[in-house]
Amino acid sequence: MEDLRDRVHGLWRYLDVDRLRQRIDELEQELVAPDLWEDPQHAQKLSQEYHRLKAQVEPLESLISELDSAEGLLELAEAEDDKETLGAVRTDLAGMESRVQALEFQRMFSGEMDNSNAFMEIQAGAGGTEAQDWAEMLLRMYLRWCEQKGFQAEVMEASPGDEAGLKSATVKVTGDYAYGHLKVESGIHRLVRKSPFDSGGRRHTSFASVYVYPEVDESIEVDVTPDEVRTDTYRASGAGGQHVNTTDSAVRLTHLPTGIVVQSQSSRSQHSNRAEAWRLLRARLYERELQKQREKQAEEAASKDEIGWGNQIRSYVLDQSRIKDLRTGVEIGNTQSVLDGGLDPFIEAALKQGIEAGVATGQQEG
Repeated sequence: MEDLRDRVHGLWRYLDVDRLRQRIDELEQELVAPDLWEDPQHAQKLSQEYHRLKAQVEPLESLISELDSAEGLLELAEAEDDKETLGAVRTDLAGMESRVQALEFQRMFSGEMDNSNAFMEIQAGAGGTEAQDWAEMLLRMYLRWCEQKGFQAEVMEASPGDEAGLKSATVKVTGDYAYGHLKVESGIHRLVRKSPFDSGGRRHTSFASVYVYPEVDESIEVDVTPDEVRTDTYRASGAGGQHVNTTDSAVRLTHLPTGIVVQSQSSRSQHSNRAEAWRLLRARLYERELQKQREKQAEEAASKDEIGWGNQIRSYVLDQSRIKDLRTGVEIGNTQSVLDGGLDPFIEAALKQGIEAGVATGQQEG
């Protein structure tokens, strides 16, 4: 109980809850102003900030109240030698321990954009059809992970492979701290298996890249003008089914100064696809600026074009039943559980080590 109280008060000081509570009081006054919704965008931002701060403060206030109650029950149980009540207190403390651990984990999301939605690009690399199938397997893995975490995942674009799988896909992930979770997944993912596309059943190695960047809020300035962007519209085509809705209104944007290309075809409305493509482009340009400010990120971006042996973050060796993260050393033998979305052990270990988005620090594994 004393340990939990110390940890809760440590979180209280870390988050500066007294200051957050003061800001919540200010927001409550602003949100009841009669003219608030004359500017809907500003009103929405205030409402989002209010709910975000409440979500940070209320769990800690609740834990302190519950610890006070548990302490009172403990004193009674000890005074009356009431083993049943003592057992109930132990059970309550175990539940509080889990909640404190979750809050301590959330402390790792301290980056400016960690609470943002995320865009994820998956690109097949060296390995032909095998690599394109691997890209589709990764897409399925991340969609399953999103489902398990309660995140909303929308496949904005998916380009089918020549014979099977996908050449590339872009996914928008919406939810609290979506970018904070997924940023450590940026890098090269290596697959080793006996290929189902090889009649001889030989072992093949293939690669795919994953690149994650945050959705940029409208309040953040991104230097981009329509004159610098070429807009193309085209008829969407793809794998169909869960991957993409076939439409006649897909939109592709090319940022001429940088060569960045983004596309959206998830909606039947060209207007919606155009708006989503612009959000995607602004996010890409914002992340590009962040990379310039971080030497390691700049190195990662410079080598991003080579999807091969270098810059691996994880190795999936299916015929040996092991998946190993080359940065953290975390290894899992149940490969199917990982491919079905069980990524949390890898993500949590990377976050605890403070690994920068997109930086592979592990050594190459043969």
